[in-house]
Amino acid sequence: MNSEKLEYFRGILQEEKRSLLEEAGRTVMEMNSDTTNFPDPTDRATQESDRTFELRIRDRERKLIVKIQEALNRIDSGTFGICEVCEEDISEARLKARPVTTLCIDCKMEQEKKERFR
Repeated sequence: MNSEKLEYFRGILQEEKRSLLEEAGRTVMEMNSDTTNFPDPTDRATQESDRTFELRIRDRERKLIVKIQEALNRIDSGTFGICEVCEEDISEARLKARPVTTLCIDCKMEQEKKERFR
């Protein structure tokens, strides 16, 4: 992959990482500043349920941030866009759809097929 395309993907990944970190920071600030005390148990349960849901989303985003950093490291090491299994190039269309991917579409489909049979 040429350096222009690598820089394009680096920009996409860095912007996504920045956005996720910003959203995580906003969530922490909101949770720390929210001192609402609901006397009604139903309202408290709803608030707790909303917080749990928000934290679950942030945990998924935290895992995505790790994958983004790994993809940025692959750009730096020159292995970005190369399938980990078959070592063939991953299509640019697939990378645009999911820049953190480490598998070409054929290897990913094979992996999913094996997972279904387990």
